[in-house]
Formats: sequence, C-alpha cells, structure tokens
Amino acid sequence: MLALIQRVTEASVAVDGEVIGRVGGGLLALVGVEPGDGDAQVARMTGRLLGYRVFTDDQGRMNRSLADTGGGLLLVSQFTLAADTRSGMRPGFSTAAPPDEAERVFARLLEACRTQHGGVVETGRFGAHMVVGLVNDGPVTFLLRA
Repeated sequence: MLALIQRVTEASVAVDGEVIGRVGGGLLALVGVEPGDGDAQVARMTGRLLGYRVFTDDQGRMNRSLADTGGGLLLVSQFTLAADTRSGMRPGFSTAAPPDEAERVFARLLEACRTQHGGVVETGRFGAHMVVGLVNDGPVTFLLRA
C-alpha cells in the first residue's frame, strides 16, 4: 500500500460536479492498493497517516502529527499510484490490486482512520472519475509505504 500525502490548508474531491468530500487544514492522502495488501498494511498505513509528523511545532520544526493537530484527512483511492512505471512510455497496472480487492482494502483503511482519528475523515468515491482540488501547504508532500 502506498499513500502520497500532502499537507494542505484545504482539499476537496468532486464527482460529476458535486463536492463529496472536503477538509480544511490537514492531509490529503492519495492511496494506491497493491496485490496482497491486507490488515497488516491497513494498520501500518493508518498509524502512519495519523502519526506522521509533518505539521510544525512552535519552533517551526515538523514535529506534530495529524493526531496532534486534530486536522482533517481526505482519503482518495488512486490505483494509478501503484502503477509500474519502470520501463516504456505507458504505465502498467499489474502492480495495482484488482478493483474488488482494492475497494475492500481501501474501505478498511477508511474505517480504521475514522475509528482512530478524532478529527474529520472524508473520502471520494471508489472507481469514479474524481476531480481533486487542494492547496498544498509548504509545499509538503511525502510518499509513504505500508
């Protein structure tokens, strides 16, 4: 499982022109599920999303986590994140989990984040064409692996 996280001042996701998920300050996480991902990866990624220290403390150092700040989390499924881009000029998707498996794992990640985070957790719509808007704060962007 991979997550491209971005520290944001705001982020939203829309489907068919309707905003279905929105957060203020916090994290946008684009999540790719790989074959074989399961409960261990969900638990690890949940811990990393909520505990990764990317927010500044009083001294201006990245020393605070989403759990510390209570910021929002916008989780967006993105199978292209798990693409194989090692060769050629077109991505391959054999390294991404099949849609049914990915949807189950992503749903477990969403549930775990909602259960463990005291703040807002929003999402897009799995498998839909989504338009994601964000204001990256920093910019601060990291690629996490579970």
